[in-house]
Amino acid sequence: MKKLIFLFVLGFSVTQLWAQKVIPPDEQYKPKEGLFHHIPLIGDPAPSFTANSTNGIVNFPGDYGRSWKILLSHPADYTPVCTTEIMELASLQDEFDKIGAKLVVVSTDGLDTHLRWKKDMEAISLQDSKSVNIKFPIVEDKNFSISKKYGMIHPATSLTKAVRGVFIIDPDNKVAAVLFYPMNVGRSTDELLRMITALKITAAENVCTPVNWKAGNDLLIPYNPTPSEDLAKTNIKPPEGYYSLAWFLWYKKNN
Repeated sequence: MKKLIFLFVLGFSVTQLWAQKVIPPDEQYKPKEGLFHHIPLIGDPAPSFTANSTNGIVNFPGDYGRSWKILLSHPADYTPVCTTEIMELASLQDEFDKIGAKLVVVSTDGLDTHLRWKKDMEAISLQDSKSVNIKFPIVEDKNFSISKKYGMIHPATSLTKAVRGVFIIDPDNKVAAVLFYPMNVGRSTDELLRMITALKITAAENVCTPVNWKAGNDLLIPYNPTPSEDLAKTNIKPPEGYYSLAWFLWYKKNN
């Protein structure tokens, strides 16, 4: 009898230990097949779509020709963080126009809600600024087709709301930059303007931008403009408009 009791207790203890097994973080959540969708990466063609919007039917990216395009996703209408972002983007529409960039906003709510949200946003002032006129489209995506094409439905976060993604699309309709933000942190419109400006100048002049670069700052070049790798051991003068901090770190004056 004692032996049977011992075996029962032992078996029960092993079962409980097995039930409490620690599952590695990468195995704790495995989305069901078909829920995960590929995020277009830098250099990939921008997925196309046709959808209703507050500006009528939008064919993206075809409607925007050779412009730069910024596609921003929002999890839902009337969310406070997204409201402040759209109003700030609306106040900067002229700045985006100057650098040849077009804005398109996507939300998984329906068109009727988009129209009410737009009207309500245009009726208020943000931080003592003037009220805004939202000229860019807010696109309907209530069936999640756009969000899925751009990999913006992340099952571990939500099955029904798009994550707060930003896709910058170049004139050839290729993805040039991808950014994702959490629900509780607002996006930087200054960074979007800076990013477009940097992408344009680096593409046009075969240069790079250094840390914290802003429009007008000097640029990096990805090559050595002299035949020598060590200027300290030569009397070679840098070409006009260039300077060096080390043989591998060359700048081009941007003036």
